[in-house]
Amino acid sequence: MDLKAKPFYLTQQQEDWVQSTLAAMTEEEKLRQLFCVLGDASAPEELDRLVERGIGGVLFRPVRATAEIAAHFERLDALTKYPLLHAANLEEGGAGAASDGTYFANQLQIAASQDDSDAAHFAQVCAAEGQAAAVNWTFSPVADIDMNFRNPITNCRTYGSDAGRVERLACTYVETLQETGMAACAKHFPGDGVDYRDQHLHPTYNSLRAAEWRASYGQIYRAMIEKGLLSIMVGHICQPAMEAEHTPGLNPEDALPASLSRGLLTGVLREELGFNGVIATDATIMGGYTMAMERSRAIPTSFAAGCDMIVFSTDIEEDIAYLREGLHSGLVTRERIDEAVTRVLALKAKVCVPVSPEPVPAEQWRKECADRSVTLVKDKAGLLPIAPQRFPSVRLAVVGNDQCWDGSIRALFTGELERRGFAVEQYDPFQDDLHGTAQLPRNRLTLTVLHYPHASNQTTVRVNWCPKHALEIPRFVHEEDTVVVSLANPYHLQDVPRAQTFINAYTATRATIEAVVEKLCGEAPFLGQNPVDPFCGLFDTHL
Repeated sequence: MDLKAKPFYLTQQQEDWVQSTLAAMTEEEKLRQLFCVLGDASAPEELDRLVERGIGGVLFRPVRATAEIAAHFERLDALTKYPLLHAANLEEGGAGAASDGTYFANQLQIAASQDDSDAAHFAQVCAAEGQAAAVNWTFSPVADIDMNFRNPITNCRTYGSDAGRVERLACTYVETLQETGMAACAKHFPGDGVDYRDQHLHPTYNSLRAAEWRASYGQIYRAMIEKGLLSIMVGHICQPAMEAEHTPGLNPEDALPASLSRGLLTGVLREELGFNGVIATDATIMGGYTMAMERSRAIPTSFAAGCDMIVFSTDIEEDIAYLREGLHSGLVTRERIDEAVTRVLALKAKVCVPVSPEPVPAEQWRKECADRSVTLVKDKAGLLPIAPQRFPSVRLAVVGNDQCWDGSIRALFTGELERRGFAVEQYDPFQDDLHGTAQLPRNRLTLTVLHYPHASNQTTVRVNWCPKHALEIPRFVHEEDTVVVSLANPYHLQDVPRAQTFINAYTATRATIEAVVEKLCGEAPFLGQNPVDPFCGLFDTHL
């Protein structure tokens, strides 16, 4: 492979280091370079031992502050013979790396703003705050298309349902972030968002026909590769139509997840799309991987298929042993292992260098993005704007998780409303009872805030109402003035289809909540545009 070409563009000195390092490695050192571990999953002494023995990369969850994460990486770097990839999931800002990072926005919020400068600012914040925590490799952007509103995992993580918008914003992220010296790892090839299920739990399917896939997901990956994308994370997602083109005689039921498919990785990603960067699996602790094939065969099969690095293990030493056995039995060749190690070392030559990031105005940019993105989906009753003269009292009902990155959603909304002169009543359905309409206050507004963020390992993202008669629902839509705000899911209108005033806000942060209240009160216009169909294809959601 040509390491001076795209995407590595190594200098002669860097290439010489890669080749000499590879030549000096033992077989065991090569195998260990091909694994990235979850640092928090091991006791400190066990992690130290893994690093000393040559593990390739470490990811820490963002449960510590920036300085502490950076100190952990510095300590590990002192233990290793080879440079270490420092990984993080910078999907929403510096919050993906450290507990004191900025939760900038979910990707769907950036798409809703209709201003590509927000995508560039987002990438700059991810890079600057990630590098402050010594991160050099991020498992982002999410380059999936949210084609299926029932999918519980893509949702607000994506740039929406329009393939052209996803391509444009994903490329902006990749270019902007990699200019800083950090490596992007776009995910989840061959593309999530077609199936309505979660690959964390079992293999899922991208069931598009080959021509449809090439015009959508394929074009997105082709464009990012052209922009110099350094790495790609492959999902535990089957794409039978594309795999069949590169695997003659394949029966659809025999299609493999991309993380195990030579047809998809070598045939499509390497040969058809011309990708020469690092291919990493999604976490192999996920059911989508563990259920597809017995693990002793799956680990070497992933490398034989074209993967260069395994991310997370159920048992790291067991997985290394399975790869060793696969190498000795011929399931994977030495040439393929050397090729994988070469790419991993090339990535390290590219990004494992000290960086002093320039500070960025993260909070200012976050506020600007929030202002541009909050979307008025419908206001059939002409209820907005609101004012204390019309509604001196606001009954606030938070349905779902009250906690967000910036604290209590209930407290944040209450503070913003009280500051504008509203008296806020905290609604507790367990302290209420069924009642008629005659006694409903005519000068009270009910503000119902829904917060059900996307998360791994859940099968649906729907509103779960109070078991006591679902008392929080906007029951009296004709008698009681109600605004419904969804903070972290663009599809909740399906659960309150007759709500007359509905707002999508995409990300539960202080900046977004402030923007919502400003717009409710007419202090700023609604600027956001729907990046997906919030009506979910249902006629009654328009009523």
